[in-house]
Amino acid sequence: MRPKEILQQWVELFNQYDFEGLAELYAEECTNHQTPNGIVSGKENIKQMFKQEFEQFEMVCIVENIFEDGNVGMLEWKDPKGLRGCGFFWIENDKIIYQRGYWDKLSFINQQAK
Repeated sequence: MRPKEILQQWVELFNQYDFEGLAELYAEECTNHQTPNGIVSGKENIKQMFKQEFEQFEMVCIVENIFEDGNVGMLEWKDPKGLRGCGFFWIENDKIIYQRGYWDKLSFINQQAK
């Protein structure tokens, strides 16, 4: 699969709060580095991260753009409350091996409190 197709699946599963399905998109030895939060390594730990976040927060990913270059997919997103961010996903053998995300944590926390 192309990175763009994997990211489209990722967004669909994210918006369904499907942490099990999301985890299946990641390789066993993977890393998710959300710059505001730090690094999470390993498929099981990433699954637990999504589970905890979905239980705690209201989150929706609206795609603004998806790009790809070789084995890297890039996602520009927003949410209904105006938060914006982007993510970069390195893909090998149809699995995410590395993800890095950029978004404003203070704005996210403030909007969750409303």
